Amino acid sequence: MKWLHLLVGGMLLLQIGCDLPRERGAIGFGQQEGGGASGPSAGIQADGAASARPGGKWADIPYRAEVVANRLNVPWELVAAPDGRLFFSERPGSIRVIQDGRLLEDPLISFSAPFLSEGEGGLLGLALDPQFAENHWLYAYHSYRQGEQVKNRVIRLKEAGNKARVDNILLDGIPGNLFHNGGRLSIGPDGYLYITTGDAQDPLLAQDLRSLAGKILRLQRDGRIPPDNPFPGSPVYSMGHRNPQGLAWHPRTGDLYSSEHGQSARDELNRIIAGANYGWPLIEGAERAEQLQPPLVHSGEETWAPSGMTFVTKGPWQDRLLIANLRGQQLLLVDPQSLSVRPILQERYGRIRTVREAADGSLYLLTNNRDGRGRPSEADDRIRLRPIATEP
Repeated sequence: MKWLHLLVGGMLLLQIGCDLPRERGAIGFGQQEGGGASGPSAGIQADGAASARPGGKWADIPYRAEVVANRLNVPWELVAAPDGRLFFSERPGSIRVIQDGRLLEDPLISFSAPFLSEGEGGLLGLALDPQFAENHWLYAYHSYRQGEQVKNRVIRLKEAGNKARVDNILLDGIPGNLFHNGGRLSIGPDGYLYITTGDAQDPLLAQDLRSLAGKILRLQRDGRIPPDNPFPGSPVYSMGHRNPQGLAWHPRTGDLYSSEHGQSARDELNRIIAGANYGWPLIEGAERAEQLQPPLVHSGEETWAPSGMTFVTKGPWQDRLLIANLRGQQLLLVDPQSLSVRPILQERYGRIRTVREAADGSLYLLTNNRDGRGRPSEADDRIRLRPIATEP
């Protein structure tokens, strides 16, 4: 049996055929995270053909649900350590620990000024070093104030005994704002650290190679620039992004995919190519222009507000991509070959920030109903889905 875990201010484990009570949904607003049109999601392929189909009944979902932790404060990212501990970031400024199935009261670390948590900024991405068992390094992305400006930076943490300290600042001065801070971190199959950054509400920065805004960046894990980056001497890996918040590599092909918020609907799934320009603000959605990379899939006139995502490596959804949706209040199940998009768990848990697969095949969902755009229940936010035991 596979488990689906939720981190939503509570933890939930989903089991096949177990139809749990529907939780209160979330209400999005504005044209930032979750802005634009609302309504049933429809995946739109690059050629404009609708590809999503209704879905989401438990009979169709090969997982049982369980709440792993609840009453959390806007959990943003979750990573699993080799020793079984779970670390997750809370946007107001703490990294928390779940050990032996229990949420520890004391945080791994809490950040203070010049750390800043306003709007969509705060403590966002989190990544675990591939050699964590030996070096105990984690990487985090957070907002801070520099004079009157909002900036973002990437730091390395050193963990010992469920406590951590800042070990190094790998990259700072990333343009920030109340909205469009990006923030996802992930270690690629090449061992490099990948970082998504938003346009900081200044769209033209996404087209400016001198700026780190509106980009996907690539660094060595000590902060140095990889010698084979597409723009020599620059951490920029791809450009022309509005507010990318998801990163995932196909487990077989090694292709990199990213999710991105559109201006008003037209949210995107992109395959990331080194040195490519993804067009913002010159094009979006179905628009085309020479030398600008169109999305694989976009949401058309609907709004997904896509955030974290993961490729499933075990079970009946193997090699499928799962994308968490905030305004869409669902997961998207994507076939990367046919580019079909199926919405599941629609309006069951409210705003979903990210989805992660654990080593045992379990899925973890993080809800964000306390992020200022949702309608939280008393137990929000939560982590759902416990490590899943895979059926033979």
